[in-house]
Amino acid sequence: MEKRIKRIYVDTTVILGLYDYHLPERVEQTEQFWNDVKNGSICVIISDVLRVELKDDAIERVLQFIAELPEHQVEQINATLESDNLADCYIAENVVGIGSRNDCRHVAIATIHADGIVSWNMGDMVTRADKYNSVNEAQGYRGIKIVTPNQYKEIYHGK
Repeated sequence: MEKRIKRIYVDTTVILGLYDYHLPERVEQTEQFWNDVKNGSICVIISDVLRVELKDDAIERVLQFIAELPEHQVEQINATLESDNLADCYIAENVVGIGSRNDCRHVAIATIHADGIVSWNMGDMVTRADKYNSVNEAQGYRGIKIVTPNQYKEIYHGK
């Protein structure tokens, strides 16, 4: 039986991590993750929330990077009423504050569509995975792993 390729949601930080030149280890780990995408080990999910978060000077660079990825390794998804409602539940349950709504939107979209999330956002995403998952469970969704690019293989081992 062939193992299904995992669908991993990526937020803005996993693309911008390629350009964190003041953190060479982060750049290296991010490059390794994207090499695994290019080699067909991973299918990434990118949402319209990513584009909303980008500053004008980064839009072209990021869109060019995405365009250069193998088409069959990238899935683009838009936020929906369902995902926005789940994001609002995270805020209502004080997982993070209203200023981090886009982070909640990333997690909600991934919860609905992906096998896991890869992010460099330690403060509002990675270290709060248990809190997001408590809300997911209360709302009838499954838990989801939220890890950094150097930990993404943990997604393959379930929860």
